[in-house]
Amino acid sequence: MELRLIRHATFLLSFGGVRLLVDPVLSPAGAMPPIDNSPQPRRNPLVELPINESELTAVDGVLSTHTHRDHFDAAAAERLPKELPLFCQPADEEKLRGFGFRAVTAVGARAEWRGVSFARTGGRHGTGEIGDKMGPVSGYVLRSPGEPAVYIAGDTVWCPEVAAALAEHRPDVIVLFAGAAQFLSGGPITMDTADIAAVCQAAPAARVVVVHMETFNHCLLTRPLLRDYLERTGLAERVTVPADGETVKL
Repeated sequence: MELRLIRHATFLLSFGGVRLLVDPVLSPAGAMPPIDNSPQPRRNPLVELPINESELTAVDGVLSTHTHRDHFDAAAAERLPKELPLFCQPADEEKLRGFGFRAVTAVGARAEWRGVSFARTGGRHGTGEIGDKMGPVSGYVLRSPGEPAVYIAGDTVWCPEVAAALAEHRPDVIVLFAGAAQFLSGGPITMDTADIAAVCQAAPAARVVVVHMETFNHCLLTRPLLRDYLERTGLAERVTVPADGETVKL
């Protein structure tokens, strides 16, 4: 299998003979306003797509962890072919059908498609009152014969739901959404360095890939900061931090 990071949480996953686009955000740099009530009030996305948009629309299917605008934007809703199979959490099915997508599958607990199985997992998009306000988010564990089991955690911090997913599914590869995104008050709503370390400790045999950085203004954890932390804690050999456009073979 191959994972090609596009930017933020948008990536291409070649897995089980299919090509999946995860959390599509297709807007050009600066097309969206800053995330409200957050640091670094710069327009989003902060960077351009590193590849031609046509490569992102010529896929076999789409997987959506949730539909916050940094994970499924208006440009994706407009430009992705409406007949593409689109897998999502139940809370987002009506919204995605409202965009005109005709082949939406809401993954309750599990779904099967072209030899790929999807198991939906839980998470917490922050803690306390802020976490409650962020709404439901999901992760997914993907399996296919001859491929490593892949856990896409989604927008979550380290929490009992993530620990349970790791214990139940024992993934070979874990994709974490980091960036330590946060608002002007409250704690991070996506993983920070301590959360990533907790995942590595709970799944010591897994390969970890960290994305969701340096693209939206509310994300404060950068790649250089994370890489420095990984070196200091002895995790650098286990954790991959790809650049935008980089392909990771797993």
